[in-house]
Amino acid sequence: MRKLLVTGGAGFIGGNFVHHWCREHDADRVIVLDALTYAGNRATLATLIAEQRIEFVHGDITDTPLLDRLFREHAIDTVVHFAAESHVDRSIVDPGAFVRTNVVGTQTLLDAALKAWRVDGLWRENVRFHHVSTDEVYGTLAPNDPPFSEATPFAPNSPYSASKAGADHLVRAYVHTYGMPATISNCSNNYGPYHFPEKLIPLIIVNALHGRPLPVYGDGRQIRDWLFVEDHCIAIEQILSADVAGQTFNVGGRAEHVNIDIVRRLCELLDARFASDATLAARFVECPAARGIACDSLITYVKDRPGHDRRYAIDPTLIATTLGFEPRETLTTGLARTVDWYLTNEPWWRSVMDGSYRDWISSQYQRTLT
Repeated sequence: MRKLLVTGGAGFIGGNFVHHWCREHDADRVIVLDALTYAGNRATLATLIAEQRIEFVHGDITDTPLLDRLFREHAIDTVVHFAAESHVDRSIVDPGAFVRTNVVGTQTLLDAALKAWRVDGLWRENVRFHHVSTDEVYGTLAPNDPPFSEATPFAPNSPYSASKAGADHLVRAYVHTYGMPATISNCSNNYGPYHFPEKLIPLIIVNALHGRPLPVYGDGRQIRDWLFVEDHCIAIEQILSADVAGQTFNVGGRAEHVNIDIVRRLCELLDARFASDATLAARFVECPAARGIACDSLITYVKDRPGHDRRYAIDPTLIATTLGFEPRETLTTGLARTVDWYLTNEPWWRSVMDGSYRDWISSQYQRTLT
C-alpha cells in the first residue's frame, strides 16, 4: 500500500490525478494538500472526501511545520507534486507569487522529503518524489524546428516558465547532490474536466455558453501540442510504477494544432450539441447556438500576450519506448469529451466563476479588444 501526498490535488491536473489514482489503486492512502487559491476547488474532490477515500488538508507547500507533520503522521512514501501557479498572464502581472509557490514551495517540499526519507545518509526503500512540470521551460520553437526532447536546453520566456524551470533545476539538483529518488515529467498543454476557465479550451466553452466574446490572442496561429488530462494521469502512473528514479520524461499528446483551429472546433462541437439537444437552448439562452447562430460569430481577436511563445511541441519518444506510454485520446475524441463534461457539469464551473474570476477576465481581455 502506497501513502501518497498529492500537492495541488484540488487543481485541474492534480484533481484528475487523484480521481484516477483512487479508481485504479483502491488500497492506497491519498493525502491531498492544497492551498485553495482561486484555481483550486474543493468541489473537484467532493465525492472522494465524502466517501473518505482521501484526506484533504488545506495548507501551503511553503509551510515547513505542516509538511513535516504530514510526512511523519502519514508515513508518506510518495509525493506527486502538482501544486503551482500556472497561468502565464497572471505571472506577467505578479511574478513574485510564481517564484514563491513554484520555486520556494518546491524547495520546501524537497527538504521535507529529504528530512523524512534520508536517515544517516541512507534513503528509505520504495520512496519517490515526482515533480510535474511543463514544456514551456524549453521556450519556443520555429515552424520547422524538431519538437522538444528531454535534452533540449531550457530557455523559458515568461515568469511562469522561468519559475517552473527553477523548480525543475532544484529537483535535478537534489537527485545529483543527495541521491533523491525523484522523477520529472514535462507535459504539453492539458485539457479536459475540472479545468479552471481561464485557459483557452475551458474559457472558450464557458464564454460561448454565456454569449461572451471568444478572445484569441494575436493572429491565433500559435501552435500547441494538446494532451487529454486523463492520458497525462496514466503517464504519471506509469512513471511512478517503474524503476526510473532520476529520469525526466516528456509527455505529449501527439496533437500539434493551431490555436484558432482549436477554437473553431470547439464552436463546431457546441453548435452540433445544441442542434441535437433542444433542452440546451433553455439552459443556455445566451449562447448563440440557442438561437441557431454559429458560436464562431463570437470569435474576437485581441492584442497578443507580451512575449507570447509561438510554438510548443513534445517529442514523447523516450516515455513511449521506455514505458510504453501512448495517449489513448485523439484531439477529436478528447475535445468531444471535454465539451460534454462542461455541458453536464454546469454547477461545478459556475461555482468557480466568482467575482474575482469575472474581474480577471474583464481586466485581461476586455481592455485589449482590437
